[in-house]
Amino acid sequence: MCIRITVVDDLPTIASWDPDEVTILVARGTHPHDLIRELHAILTVDLGAPDTPGAGLRCFCGEPVELPVTLALAAAGAHPL
Repeated sequence: MCIRITVVDDLPTIASWDPDEVTILVARGTHPHDLIRELHAILTVDLGAPDTPGAGLRCFCGEPVELPVTLALAAAGAHPL
């Protein structure tokens, strides 16, 4: 099962791994650059996902990790979180 990303309110950190739900919870309002850096660290360091420069975020199975639309827009600079 591939990792999902879910935006939540009141998370005390930028992002947190929830193994029971196979989900990375991310704090609403986090700056996109900080968020991408944190997601990359969780995926590659904590979960052993492949670190392929230029390939974007990858699940430990190698599949791309999709950002929720609001996060993708914010990361592209088109919309605030």
